Amino acid sequence: MQTSRWNAILVPVLAVILGLIVGGLLMLLMGYNPIVGFGSVFQGIFGNMYFIGETLRAVTPLIFAGLAVAFAFRTGLFNIGVEGQFIVGQLAAAWVGAFWTLPTGLHAAVAILVAMIAAGLYAGIAGWLKARLGVHEVITTIMLNYIALFGANWTIRTYLIGASERSKDILPSASLQAQWLSDLFEGARINWGLLLALAFSLICYWLLMKTTTGYELRAVGFNPHASEYAGMNVSKNIFRAMLISGVLAGIGGATDVLGVNGNMAISAGFTGIGFDGIAVALIGNNNPFGVIFGALLFGGLSFGADNMQRVEGIPTESIQIVISIVIYFVAAATIVNWFLGKLRRRQGVSQK
Repeated sequence: MQTSRWNAILVPVLAVILGLIVGGLLMLLMGYNPIVGFGSVFQGIFGNMYFIGETLRAVTPLIFAGLAVAFAFRTGLFNIGVEGQFIVGQLAAAWVGAFWTLPTGLHAAVAILVAMIAAGLYAGIAGWLKARLGVHEVITTIMLNYIALFGANWTIRTYLIGASERSKDILPSASLQAQWLSDLFEGARINWGLLLALAFSLICYWLLMKTTTGYELRAVGFNPHASEYAGMNVSKNIFRAMLISGVLAGIGGATDVLGVNGNMAISAGFTGIGFDGIAVALIGNNNPFGVIFGALLFGGLSFGADNMQRVEGIPTESIQIVISIVIYFVAAATIVNWFLGKLRRRQGVSQK
């Protein structure tokens, strides 16, 4: 048991190290100095308080997206629809934030609540189809992503249009911006959303690991037939898992609108945050606390890569390759476990 716990920590860490090594070799092959390249990435993340704040701002929606994917994974579901649920959360928050009149504080809370309900019910469509009709959630969630994207564009153009192909700006009473946080990080757009992301990471861990509901959700994901034999309602738990996963994605969309942009733009393509959440969940080993680590790594490298290109002229694609290799090593955990096993055997022989 202790070994498996250590492996759960060591596999992602070793995968990151291997990814950085392979990425550095690729930089060398492309004619760039990897030490200088990674140094400029580091500078782009930690160079000053503003960069740190903007990195944390970029990490916030990734935590929510990673939690949404990880929660579904833990319960045996592959929710590729986090992207669409994120968009639904954005749309609901933009509507409430711009068109409802409520006191400061309460306005933001209600906007987030409406986003949670809207995104949760949207994800629940895939959950209901899976539970009642056996339709695979991968197919339905992919289709629902496109419905969310084009449906949101139509809704903004028809009912919420403001200036320059975007919804009306939210009212100040609905904002999640925190002036003290922004001042602390030299004007960065970091906001209350980060604290919400950390809080919901704790809530997800407690729900999955410390409650009867979480035990049932994990049991159904591990073996639905045995769970049904034990008296658990498999269909109900499948629907519940997708509902909660969508709620988490919706909060991420709401914090993006209320804390950063102040509106929702009409978009020709996906934000990519929901799909990045899959990578974050994999890096974090589908653990709520691991998701925070995965989001910091993914968001930090992505944000720092812009500084690397600006300062050293090294293409940002090289960092995307590093991230892809890290994900590959995490997904191919058997390779890393084999490597760790060889190290342990060697240590055992040397001690003898």
